[in-house]
Amino acid sequence: MAAYVIVDVEVHDPDAYTAYTSRVPATLEPFGGRFLVRGGRSETLEGDWWPQRVVVIEFPDLATAKAWHASPAYAEILPIRQGHARTNFLTVVEGV
Repeated sequence: MAAYVIVDVEVHDPDAYTAYTSRVPATLEPFGGRFLVRGGRSETLEGDWWPQRVVVIEFPDLATAKAWHASPAYAEILPIRQGHARTNFLTVVEGV
């Protein structure tokens, strides 16, 4: 069953953040990950969540999504995101 990593990030330094976003695709490739949503415009229709930058990444399954997140390649660039943005949440869910 497919799995999805869903992220909401509040970027503090967009210029510095591009060092992260430019390198993420290469970390996804070995795990069959692909972007479904990557920071486009969002609008809250119900509830109290006011997202900043939403990202949705599809993986073949939950184990593969978790393996990507724990991979050395992703660990190498993770400090860039952490240093230039606040992650409101990063979750993984199974779905259709």
